[in-house]
Amino acid sequence: MKDQLVVGFALFSMFFGAGNIIFPPYLGMGAGESWFTGFVCYYLADIGLAVAAIFALLKHGGDISSVTGRIGKVPGTLMVSAMILCIGPFIAIPRTGATTYEMFVVPLLGDVGSLIPTAIFFAIILLLTIRESAVIDILGKFLTPALFIGLLILIICGLVSPVGSISDTAQIENVVVEGINAGYQTMDVLAAMIFGIIIVKNVAEKGYTEARIKYRVARNSSLIAAVGLLVIYCGLTFLGATASTLYTLDINRSELILNITQDLLQYPGVIILGIVVTLACITTAVALVSASADYFAALSKGKLSYKLLTVLICLFSAAIANFGIDQIVLLAQPILNLIYPGALMLILLAFFSSHLSDYAVRGTVLGAMVGSLCEILYGWHVPLSFVPRLPLSEFGFGWLIFAVVFGIAGAVIHRLKKTSSPAR
Repeated sequence: MKDQLVVGFALFSMFFGAGNIIFPPYLGMGAGESWFTGFVCYYLADIGLAVAAIFALLKHGGDISSVTGRIGKVPGTLMVSAMILCIGPFIAIPRTGATTYEMFVVPLLGDVGSLIPTAIFFAIILLLTIRESAVIDILGKFLTPALFIGLLILIICGLVSPVGSISDTAQIENVVVEGINAGYQTMDVLAAMIFGIIIVKNVAEKGYTEARIKYRVARNSSLIAAVGLLVIYCGLTFLGATASTLYTLDINRSELILNITQDLLQYPGVIILGIVVTLACITTAVALVSASADYFAALSKGKLSYKLLTVLICLFSAAIANFGIDQIVLLAQPILNLIYPGALMLILLAFFSSHLSDYAVRGTVLGAMVGSLCEILYGWHVPLSFVPRLPLSEFGFGWLIFAVVFGIAGAVIHRLKKTSSPAR
């Protein structure tokens, strides 16, 4: 149980990074009295799918290639590479640096410019990355309990003395879609595939080598993290809802949670929150830099060394971090909307791998991405008039019909090839 708690808390801290503290309050503020609906959609699209991804990975022994390999070696490699780049130097890692600047440096020192603070942040990440083996226990034993308790105090204060009243009307058009999109933006589903590998390896290093026991320890640790995140996300979304009559959607995401904290705990509370968030961002960034460098070092078969890749990733991430949180979120949305549906189908189909042909899996993943591309292009005013008439399109799942049709087509092609092959 002790090991499960330590690993579960570590996984909580890995997931709870830059996006996880800024998206729920902003969603709650925009949703108003529908904040709980938004929270449920956010949680399912975020941690619900992330835990499913870890379970899918555990089903395949912690080997990500056995999950992605169903769509072919080259497409599978491209899919994983795209996932790593999203949770790595393109979006998630830079966002940790931008969040640290906006939530710790600015409240403490004022707007001093992000260039030097982000450079210092990623210098620290670079120094810590080579100590990856110690990160899990440090996270699970020390940082995460402090992070959890600090956020819990903030939430309890918001319950006892709300900063304002909850608006009767929502500021956002579709609470369900916004909740799902916010869950996408955390990128926890993509990160879960990588974090799952780290967790499985760490569980084995603790002496749990028998497959059945290793699976149980990793599974229970994932559920511990999921329950902890359920409490925190729900509380943060509620805090945002209590500010729905005070602010509009024009407010910066990090500024919103800082203002709420200052109203509840005054200036010292803002500084404490900044420190806690910074530590959370550091640990998440360390895990992501290490995982990204490991993957691309292996992909290059040693031609690019782990140390060189960590340096390059940190330098690139530092540059992107200077765009700021809101700009990174804006740039990330179309990329994530394209990748997520295919990755989601790949994860879900991993549970039924023994009953599906590779053709069916490839067709489903391809269809999901084609459908998602159509939705993105329609959002950019490309005249694809059929998109809003697709089933579930009002909830952002219009791509699902493409996934089903392409998957069935793949299964039919497999059956035809099988029946046309000469008997041996």
